[in-house]
Amino acid sequence: MAELDSMKSLGALLFGISQRSFHKLQVTEQLLKEELYPDMSQDEFTALYGKMKAILKSMASADMDHAQLEAFLTAQTRKQGGGGLSADQAAALSRFWKSQRSRVRESLLAQSCCEPGLRGLSWRVGVQATARSGAAPHSGPVTLMELELGGGGQDSKFLCLEFDEATVNQVLTKMADIQESIDRIVHHT
Repeated sequence: MAELDSMKSLGALLFGISQRSFHKLQVTEQLLKEELYPDMSQDEFTALYGKMKAILKSMASADMDHAQLEAFLTAQTRKQGGGGLSADQAAALSRFWKSQRSRVRESLLAQSCCEPGLRGLSWRVGVQATARSGAAPHSGPVTLMELELGGGGQDSKFLCLEFDEATVNQVLTKMADIQESIDRIVHHT
């Protein structure tokens, strides 16, 4: 019975570490100690917490599949000294990762995206009929580009840009340079 309680506590600890580290929820180390390991000394808990947090971060950063996870946990159980895992700890980590891997991955991907991101782009070419007040008269085609920016559940913001023919040519030249660089990298690998 004590072993079952120990496994439940370790599973809850892993879940708490995950909530704090990957989902950015306010789960404190002290709360986890008080709720899950009230009889453990602070030093012992700090060591357990640190070990489990480091292992979870390694598993998450590698986005370990089942085979990688089993090899990793086997290596961790074979470590000599106090740095290794017990068989029960490895089993708890394996169960946790099998059930939570996709949620951790989604959370890390959402956090890694640059904010705000480009949601959409539209453009059109037109001819300016009259000059804006105070501006020099302009003749020739004008490109209007509208960028939709936003991310992570935020409302979109729109940015409207106006380019003359020379500026459009400069942008196209830069884009061609970027494409050539990408092509060189792709063909060298």
